[in-house]
Amino acid sequence: MNIEEFRAYCLSKKGVTEDFPFDEQTLVFKVMGRMFALSGLERIPAQINLKCDPERSATLREEYDGDIIPGYHMSKLHWNTLMLENLPPKLILELTDHSYDLVVSKFTKKLKTEFDSLD
Repeated sequence: MNIEEFRAYCLSKKGVTEDFPFDEQTLVFKVMGRMFALSGLERIPAQINLKCDPERSATLREEYDGDIIPGYHMSKLHWNTLMLENLPPKLILELTDHSYDLVVSKFTKKLKTEFDSLD
């Protein structure tokens, strides 16, 4: 999977926007204003950061040693960095969904109502 495919997948999800809040090279994806994914566009190999349940993070890091690592410049407990080119696309999409779902599950009641009212 390449970064363009990843970007298209993120933007296809309900309530998602993209922007560059940190600098011109760090693309951030948010659902209802809450960050769930980001990518340093200048990083080689292509990498993305995704939120992850802490227990699952540990398992993934062991299973995909070197291809899934603690989140670069993020909370090492709640974020993973994935090497896009080395992982199966199906896994990347699954972990993107997991990150998105974690963020959505933490919405306030007001934000959840707004989210639910989107198409």
